[in-house]
Amino acid sequence: MRRRYILIILLTVVLTAIVVYTTVYFSAKPAQLAGVDTANTFYQHKVIPVVVQNEIKAALSYYPELKETSIHFVFDPNTSKSIMLSQPVLGSIFRGQTGRAYVVKINPNFVMAHGSMPIQNVPKDILVGWFGHELGHITDYTHRSNANMILFGLRYVCSDYYLMQAERNADGYAVEHGLADYIIKTKNFILHTADLPQAYKDRIKKLYLSPQQIMDMTKKLKKDPDTTHIKSPAAI
Repeated sequence: MRRRYILIILLTVVLTAIVVYTTVYFSAKPAQLAGVDTANTFYQHKVIPVVVQNEIKAALSYYPELKETSIHFVFDPNTSKSIMLSQPVLGSIFRGQTGRAYVVKINPNFVMAHGSMPIQNVPKDILVGWFGHELGHITDYTHRSNANMILFGLRYVCSDYYLMQAERNADGYAVEHGLADYIIKTKNFILHTADLPQAYKDRIKKLYLSPQQIMDMTKKLKKDPDTTHIKSPAAI
């Protein structure tokens, strides 16, 4: 009997820790902004840093359905494991699918194995591909119900499989929105050109679509434009 109570307590502690971690992870609030032009009205409800505004605008132009979606693009040096990170703002989760707000956190420094450089110095096409991928995440989020969004958050932080599915879905949305060339350039830059840590390259290989998979997807879309390669949010 005592063992049973101990197991129940341990399970409760673990579940509580998972919920707290997920809440913190997805409780994105706009980080301190750097060089933001608050008068930028390229799309409604957007905050866009001036130094990368051309690249963000270029990526946004492929997602006309996000015109009225609230998205803050912010510089945040705490995205140590990622160059960019897209999250829903926790306080907006229960506004429904059309009322949610999102934040794209951008590491202000492109960290490499032997140094770093300001993110705005990364080639334009590479940044457009990166932003296009992040907007793929946001498009994915807008298709999810509140309950599915919460379940997705739990799975995302607890399972490499669901993390991989989420990243590949984001790539898929970007490709289906016409950003295939940019996404391929970004992948090749990471895998073959950039002086990035090998661990980061291995993570990209494991979780994301490869350049060849993106080219194959593009060929299929050209043959059958009505084909979708994205797993339904309800299924994940």
